[in-house]
Amino acid sequence: MTADDLNILERIQKNDEKAFETLFRTYYKSLCFFVFKLTKDTSAAEEIVQDLFFHIWDNRASLQLTTSIKSYLYKAAHNNSLRYLRHQKVVAGYETNVKASPQHAVEMPENYAETGEIMHIISETINHVPERTREIFELNRNEGLKYQEIAERMNISVKTVEAHISGLLKLLRQNLKDYLVLVWILKIFIG
Repeated sequence: MTADDLNILERIQKNDEKAFETLFRTYYKSLCFFVFKLTKDTSAAEEIVQDLFFHIWDNRASLQLTTSIKSYLYKAAHNNSLRYLRHQKVVAGYETNVKASPQHAVEMPENYAETGEIMHIISETINHVPERTREIFELNRNEGLKYQEIAERMNISVKTVEAHISGLLKLLRQNLKDYLVLVWILKIFIG
């Protein structure tokens, strides 16, 4: 690891948002391109890279690297891309099963108890994130502000807004993992 890598890592571990933003700006586009070559999906590539940076920021206090930052980022992006591709195969399998048995799939959304549980989990997740993340999320989802508008209003960078929203969405996916098939089916059949 170079002296520059050590310096950036130490600054990030000390909650230096500017150092994190520098790291983000340095590698974001090239990592998105790298991940896109693996996934062939622009949105997925951006989400994977944003999740990676959110993970770094979220775990900054305990982050220990044995390689260069660049090597770490590309290896993590590669592993996360493979995980995404495996998940896509599972989703494709569910889609095939749902299309093969439409009457079964249509019955599932009628389980309103599960829908209520999903709404409760979403609400609880949003209520337990840091106040700044919740505020950014509410400005985006409830007031319809774009990332740039939120950044200007809160006097932070657009990349910081993206990291907060990406992190919350990842947390929601984790907390809803048992319901993702139901959510997906609802989306397909109810629109």
